[in-house]
Amino acid sequence: METLKTHAAHGGILRYLKHDSRATGTPMTLSVFVPPGEGPFPVVVWLSGLTCTEDNFTTKAGAYRRAAELGLIVVAPDTSPRGAGVADDPAYDLGQGAGFYVDATQAPWTPHFRMETYIVEELIALVDAEFPTTGARSVFGHSMGGHGALTLALRHPELFRSVSAFAPISSPTRCPWGEKAFSAYLGEDRAAWAEHDAAMLLGSGSARGRFDEILIDQGAADPFLVEQLKPELLTAAAEAVGQALTLRMQPGYDHSYFFMASFIDDHLAFHATRLGN
Repeated sequence: METLKTHAAHGGILRYLKHDSRATGTPMTLSVFVPPGEGPFPVVVWLSGLTCTEDNFTTKAGAYRRAAELGLIVVAPDTSPRGAGVADDPAYDLGQGAGFYVDATQAPWTPHFRMETYIVEELIALVDAEFPTTGARSVFGHSMGGHGALTLALRHPELFRSVSAFAPISSPTRCPWGEKAFSAYLGEDRAAWAEHDAAMLLGSGSARGRFDEILIDQGAADPFLVEQLKPELLTAAAEAVGQALTLRMQPGYDHSYFFMASFIDDHLAFHATRLGN
């Protein structure tokens, strides 16, 4: 990986990095925070939401003071492939900046939009090879990235010790953002969509027993709550299969990084406990 820049932060080192991805066929960018000390350290992977790059979480979430205290490496990749030769759409909720953490099966998205493979195969292996990790990791994210964190953890539970989310798109098959993206990336077969729907995956019980608890924070004043996010579908699915899930509705909070910065310490501590730190 090529180091683009570094910053000292809370006794540790924050790096912005770029590498050529086999999964997407494009350069991919990310940030990695390594806490003070020699390690090895467990890893927490953050997945960001629509329109974001690796920079949104890195500069706005305020995660690194607590990550340094807890001894956690924090990895924040970009949300999609990018570049002049990469398919795109004029709308903010499709194309570059809106990868939805799936592997596209439809043209023109198929060649580069392989974000599931990028995260679970390439990125994880690359971080373990380049940084002093214990090999243990957890995943969390926001909005589209909350959907990504939940679905990747439920689809690949052997890779993650724990999962949490802020304001996740809980059931993309039942909201406008998800229906638009899945139609484009996965085609019109709704059975294929269901394989990337957190509420449906949770309700199937396929990952039951793999996570002792799932933590969800949701702003009660979030303008996308009713039409797009629908956390009640997650809680209903969890209850149906006996999966422990804590949904914390936070009065007055919206969809912004002010919301995430207010509760990021809780999520880092949640994962640190399950990562053995």
